[in-house]
Amino acid sequence: MSFLKPWHVFVAVSLLSRLVGAGDLSIYSDGNLASGWENWSWGSTIGFAATDIFEGSSSISITSDAWSALSVKLEGTFPNFAGLKFDIAGDQPDISIFVQSTADNSQSPTIPLSAIKQGITQDKFESLLINFNDLPGSGAQLGNGTWDRITFQAGGNGATYHLDNIVLVSSIFVQPTFLSAEPLGSNVIAVTTIGNVDFSQLHVSINNTPIGIGSMNTYVPVDTPSKSITYLHLKSNLSAGSLKITTNNATFTHTLPAVQYASIVQSVNYPINPHIYGVNFPTSPSYIQHLGIPISRWGGNAVTAYNPFGGFTNAGFDWFFENRNSDSADDWMGWVSGAGSDTLLTVPALDWVSKDATSYSYPRTKFPDQQKYDPFNSDAGNGLFSNGSSISPAPNQNGVYVPWNVTAVKQWLSGLKHKPTIVTIDNEIEIASSTHQDMHPNPVGYDEELSRVIKFGTAVKEALPNALIAAPSTCSWWFYWTSVIGWNDNAAHFNIDFLPWFLAQMKQHHDQTGKRLLDYLDIHYYFQADTSANDDAAKALRLRQTRSLWDTSYVDESWIGVSPQNHQWSPDIVSLIPRFRTLIDINYPGTKLSVSEWSSTNDGDITGGLVTADALGIFGRYKLDSATYWATPSETGPVGLAYWLYRGYGTYFGASSAQVNMATPNPNVTGLYAGTDGGNKLSLVVVNKDPAHVLAFDLANVPTGLYFLRHFGGAAGVAKWQTNITITTSQYIVVPPYTAVFLKQV
Repeated sequence: MSFLKPWHVFVAVSLLSRLVGAGDLSIYSDGNLASGWENWSWGSTIGFAATDIFEGSSSISITSDAWSALSVKLEGTFPNFAGLKFDIAGDQPDISIFVQSTADNSQSPTIPLSAIKQGITQDKFESLLINFNDLPGSGAQLGNGTWDRITFQAGGNGATYHLDNIVLVSSIFVQPTFLSAEPLGSNVIAVTTIGNVDFSQLHVSINNTPIGIGSMNTYVPVDTPSKSITYLHLKSNLSAGSLKITTNNATFTHTLPAVQYASIVQSVNYPINPHIYGVNFPTSPSYIQHLGIPISRWGGNAVTAYNPFGGFTNAGFDWFFENRNSDSADDWMGWVSGAGSDTLLTVPALDWVSKDATSYSYPRTKFPDQQKYDPFNSDAGNGLFSNGSSISPAPNQNGVYVPWNVTAVKQWLSGLKHKPTIVTIDNEIEIASSTHQDMHPNPVGYDEELSRVIKFGTAVKEALPNALIAAPSTCSWWFYWTSVIGWNDNAAHFNIDFLPWFLAQMKQHHDQTGKRLLDYLDIHYYFQADTSANDDAAKALRLRQTRSLWDTSYVDESWIGVSPQNHQWSPDIVSLIPRFRTLIDINYPGTKLSVSEWSSTNDGDITGGLVTADALGIFGRYKLDSATYWATPSETGPVGLAYWLYRGYGTYFGASSAQVNMATPNPNVTGLYAGTDGGNKLSLVVVNKDPAHVLAFDLANVPTGLYFLRHFGGAAGVAKWQTNITITTSQYIVVPPYTAVFLKQV
């Protein structure tokens, strides 16, 4: 784009946006960065005096490569400002903004531009404001810190855009506002507000009949204090009909539907393994305690090359086959265990691990015709020719790696100060010929994978007799049933699909040696349907996909439902947990089932949180033994809130699952889970997947009385909302749209 914008288009907004308050701090206005600010950008072409589009006399033009950024640093700190204001133009550029402290390497939550504003265009500026007390996307506070750096970072496809009038503002006026009012439980209205609103002008009616308010209490979330909820306890119960809440600045209406009938049977129960609530790589002890994480995994592609004797690793194809420094797995298990979480440790099982923190396998100087190069190291390539084919033959492994074997494994594990609860034999080695093509260019078939599990599993048991072993950590539905070699490999093994064959072979080894080397069948599971559009249809599909975890009638809405490519019964139906329970019973009884990687498909969207809340309920109901989310959900994001819902701050969903009977089940839009603890205290989680309609239940055998309530989503938004409520009737209990609710009997 190369044109001047007429002055008359911009003059009004320009004069306003260039006014900087007395306490504000300018970062950029016209021609260059303000005094005291330095350019710390990387991988970007930046013009500080662009005149193709501007307000005033110039703007900043930015073209960033993948993951590159405009980054500016102050000579000093800015700990006490209220927010960041800037003007932006571009074709909805894929950028995220974050604030940093170079003194202690702390960083704010990442703020996607899309969380601030959609519809940014390249021919006009939009004035945007980030409130440091209410960060877009998370609602978290920036908090106190020695903040001195602001970064606008591009995503994986790079970004081109313009910025102007960048200012740190000293104050932000928040207009007192009623944001939402939603029915909840049997007689509660949850009213979300900002600022000091006037509740004396709030009125509630059902079918035009006023309902009195008996009492109210207000809750401010610990992580997101910019908004609060006031829970209005009505003098009469909610009932079907038209609900209306009026305030001095807004009116909220809801249609309260006829009930769905269900019953809870606490006497029919079985234990829930707490390991189903695990994650990969929790960030801190407080994260583990706030979300109640009972098991944490050290895993992923990078651990295949982890060298515990040097503290090095290599992410393979995920990041340009570069060695780098790594935290110590032993130290990691130490602080994770100290925070109250069991540990799942991945042990490398190929023939090489990283030799240092600096080497890489595909330098541009040796392989000049590569598809991509590291934006932070222009000499390190991705191992693919520009036409997309793999570079062959593979480079000599000794340039980047050192040998690895069972002797090294036993030496390492025997010397650990902190012992893992579960050990997995590597990670997705069935696809090592692509993810780690420089280490292991040859395809991994049935026999090699079995051999490595037996060989390294034996070493693990010798070094750590009490450790439980999980394998083979297979990456996806396709590779549950075949190998990279393909159907010729199946044919060479009597046309038996891979995981059933693997289970039978591990049982045979057990029978021959008297030693069990497989305690858990471990798989990774990712929903296969494409929900990347994240439009209404994609969100509804995402929420339906949890049916693939359990439903024996649900034909998968992906390629699996069209061309399943396996020799299993009902091959177009995933039915993940029941299917693998059956395969275990047939081929190696007594083996547990673990899913050490899974995901919602969109951690930042409310539907990602609802998917996760639904899945955690399913894991408990269908007796999964262990599950760890990939990778580390944000504590204050939708997925993190699903974990908090079940486990946060020491208040847990029931230790046993109680039976739920629904008269007219509709798993596309409803999830209902029940648990029970000692003393027959009841827990409920209800997930309303409908974006527009309230759910209402008549729940037989649910005692009335005092309950501890948690919820997130709906019009109230992504926050840790909680209170105590009284269930005054079990015959009409409501849940707002797009909301997950936790109730625990007090």
